[in-house]
Formats: sequence, C-alpha cells, structure tokens
Amino acid sequence: MVVTSLDREREKGHSLALLQAEFIEFYFEKKSAESMAEDTAKFQALRAQADLFSAQPLVPYSPAPYRFKYRYRTDDGVRDGTCQDWEIEWTFMKWSKKYGEDETLVKMTEIFAELYPEKGMLFAMGTHSRYPDVWLINGIIRLDEIKQLSLLQARKLRTRSRQSPFI
Repeated sequence: MVVTSLDREREKGHSLALLQAEFIEFYFEKKSAESMAEDTAKFQALRAQADLFSAQPLVPYSPAPYRFKYRYRTDDGVRDGTCQDWEIEWTFMKWSKKYGEDETLVKMTEIFAELYPEKGMLFAMGTHSRYPDVWLINGIIRLDEIKQLSLLQARKLRTRSRQSPFI
C-alpha cells in the first residue's frame, strides 16, 4: 500500500512503507576519508561472518565515495534522507569505471533527479530497531503513476472481458 505520511505510519506501529512523496531534489555529498574507512571496515566485518547458504566468498566491496540523498515533501513536511539502497552505490561504482566520476554523477542526476521523478517513483522506506522514529530510504522504485480509469473506460474493460477470456 502506498502512503503519503510517515508520521501516520509510525503512529500505526509500521516500520515499512512505500512512500509517494513530492520530489524536491537529488544530491550527493562526498564522504570523508574517515567515513570511507568506517564503511569499508563495516563491510569487511560482515564479510568475515560465515554464510549458511553459500560457500562462495562475497564480491569484493569498495564503498562509493559519495552519499546519495533526496529532499522530498510528504504530508508531514519536507524531509532529507540518504538512500541506503546498494543499487545506487553499485550504479555509481560500475558507471564510474566506464564514464569517470564526473560524468557518472551527471548521468545519475539525469536518472534519479529528472527521469524517475518525471515518470513516477516511490521510496521504499523503513526504520531500524535502534532508531524507530528515523525513516531510511531503503530503495527507489520506478513506477508509472497509476491514473484512475474513467467510468466509461472501466465499463468498456468489463464488457470486453465478458466477451473473451483472453482480454
């Protein structure tokens, strides 16, 4: 279910939500050397744990040197959030090898600040058990905006579906 208020979801005791928000801005911040070292150490600690389901080692990880962020408006007001989705970091890392860092940031801005908001997108939001009142952007879902059918369109669809089971 798509929601427009994170405060209402929290009041209901929910910790996951698909958020439809008004997009304001996509931006990125350069990480400090200390932050990069911390991110790498966290991943290495996770990587060192045994995996019950796979004997193969994980793919080597290098964190992206940027934090990718969104500013957006919900029914609760304007918020800023860091995108925690591994796919956005993976996109940066893959494209920067092909296009270089500067061109990659331009391309990512075109997609995440122009194309996705124009075509429609949702934020997959979640909270952490340690910080239940802090909502994190766990993912970006590209989804066309669903337009409500007019009464006439809905009637045509019902009539056609009765005529043939293949429509």
